[in-house]
Amino acid sequence: MIDSDASLEQVQRIFSNDRFATETTGCRVVEAGPGHAVCELDVGERHLNEKGGVMGGAIFTLADFACAVASNVGEEPTVSVAFSIQYLSAVKGKRLIATADARKNGRTLGFYDCMVRDDLGRDVAHVTGTCMHTAPRPAGA
Repeated sequence: MIDSDASLEQVQRIFSNDRFATETTGCRVVEAGPGHAVCELDVGERHLNEKGGVMGGAIFTLADFACAVASNVGEEPTVSVAFSIQYLSAVKGKRLIATADARKNGRTLGFYDCMVRDDLGRDVAHVTGTCMHTAPRPAGA
């Protein structure tokens, strides 16, 4: 469990072990707390599809990473159960920013909402997700 009062540096160190997101894709944690996270990635050639646009998988990976951070800080270990993404517009900027927030966090399941924008303020994608706490939270928590 990641303490709810963990420093940003501690959260970054823990999530550096998510190697696909951090090493392959370049995601980084810029803000983290219980039920909330902001993560970013700088768009590069490795993120582009054959048409020259940012690959949907790169956008989804960033959103999934942000939800993972938001759902694990101050919580029992949590895993993804179901996620849905709606792509809203093409990326025009050079950086993607994903903001994830808990909508409801129950004993077993948590429901998360994540908006991905580019650094020009353009809404790129909206993600909703369901996560499961691998150890149920105590009643009344």
